[in-house]
Amino acid sequence: MNKRVKIFFLSCALAISIFITVYSVVIIGSYTETANSKMTLNVNMVNSIKPEEAKKNLKNDSNIILLDVRTKEEYIVSHIPGSILIPVDNIKVEVEAKIRDKEDIVYVYCRSGNRSQTAATELVKMGYANVYDLGGIQDWPYETESGER
Repeated sequence: MNKRVKIFFLSCALAISIFITVYSVVIIGSYTETANSKMTLNVNMVNSIKPEEAKKNLKNDSNIILLDVRTKEEYIVSHIPGSILIPVDNIKVEVEAKIRDKEDIVYVYCRSGNRSQTAATELVKMGYANVYDLGGIQDWPYETESGER
């Protein structure tokens, strides 16, 4: 073969090698990003529980922790009997003192479900393994009580 043909084939081979390398990096990078995104989603997933199931479970298991994440004022007006109060803004600071065992079952509720979702997600990030978002007390069809506990 003459020199020009050899240079042409070497140039093509080099171009193909560069293309394969770049393509592999892009595909592997995308896969890793996707895998990490899925892993992050799984770590931050919070279980939900309906009031009916929560009521039944609370009746049968006195070890379940019922966590109200509203304000103290809201809690005094009305709360689910047996619940403890840790306002959502204080979760990071107060929860480990009140809920020491990260394997405990914790049902989290607020007024409408927004703060409970935020608090439950934070608890999962902190390593609590059995966290359930009960949603809002407005959807709780059972008895409530007022006053401080």
